[in-house]
Amino acid sequence: MTQPLDSQLGFAFLAELPTLDLAPPKRTARAAKAAPKTPSRKTTPTPAPVALVAAAPALDAEAMAQALEAHPDYRVQRRLVPRLDWPGTAQGAIQRILVLDTETTGLDQAREKIIELALLRVDVDTATGLPVGPVQVYDGLEDPGKPIPPEVVKITGITDADVRGQALDEARVAELLQGVDVVIAHNAGFDRPFVESRLPAFAQLAWACSFADIDWKAQGRSSAKLESLAQELGLFYDAHRAEMDCHALLAVLAAPLPQGRGTALAHVLEAARNPSYRLSATNAPFEAKDLLKARGYRWNADQRVWATRLADDAALHAEFDWLRGEVYNHRHAAVQIEKLDALAKYSTRSGLTSHHQL
Repeated sequence: MTQPLDSQLGFAFLAELPTLDLAPPKRTARAAKAAPKTPSRKTTPTPAPVALVAAAPALDAEAMAQALEAHPDYRVQRRLVPRLDWPGTAQGAIQRILVLDTETTGLDQAREKIIELALLRVDVDTATGLPVGPVQVYDGLEDPGKPIPPEVVKITGITDADVRGQALDEARVAELLQGVDVVIAHNAGFDRPFVESRLPAFAQLAWACSFADIDWKAQGRSSAKLESLAQELGLFYDAHRAEMDCHALLAVLAAPLPQGRGTALAHVLEAARNPSYRLSATNAPFEAKDLLKARGYRWNADQRVWATRLADDAALHAEFDWLRGEVYNHRHAAVQIEKLDALAKYSTRSGLTSHHQL
């Protein structure tokens, strides 16, 4: 027996969704007049029918979304709704975090300026790695004192007219900094120098980076970009405005890591508690440059050395072994180590420097 077409195509589930009556309207009197007339017969004009449009049943968007989600051939994206109050009570110690994002006139931290700063302050239950309680929000614009480049306007939608005469509310920012344990940004290496230049109080706080402090690909994510991480949670939002970026980041951090225990937020806070290292392969042989580059080292043109960043002590000692065997071929060598705690990470300031004999 031949199956109905919707079953053949795998769309049988659509029968369960609300439907609209899309039957074509009855032919009107104008259309009837268009038919050929019989000259010998006298016709009585047909009264125009009353236009009756049946009220379409209200479409339940969420019910439709759930039906699509139940089908293996569909993925559903929902618009991110900022959460301003997280449920539950703390089961363990509390850490207060400040989620931060900026929009700027460009990438050069020495010449460019902040045009938007957004902050979300919330407490985190260290036992669960989840936010708890109300979220305090600040979002402010600032006039950079020069035209915003067209490419920045295109990305952010922020225009010269939007920022004209605007200034960050420093008192409100100072209020939100009270009691903060860690500042979290998705690209702290970019945001921190801009913010510290404009608001020096941020230099006294510990920072963490949700982009660099989690190996997102090892967690099964296709990308570490914030929009991609949100999309993999089934969320979309208007990116490149500072406040919405902060809400998206908090939602991503509150989700459990696919390949790890606990939430991404718990992982980032743990990374902030531990030092990281910048390791420089001093006097590495020229012929080892391809090995170093493939390993993730970057060439520092100012210091003329290949350097890399390592997340913890275990990674540092594993790197010593690799350098000893693969780069220096067990010859005598000394490498430079810069130890970075959360007060120095992602800033332009140096950490504690030492040398290690391989």
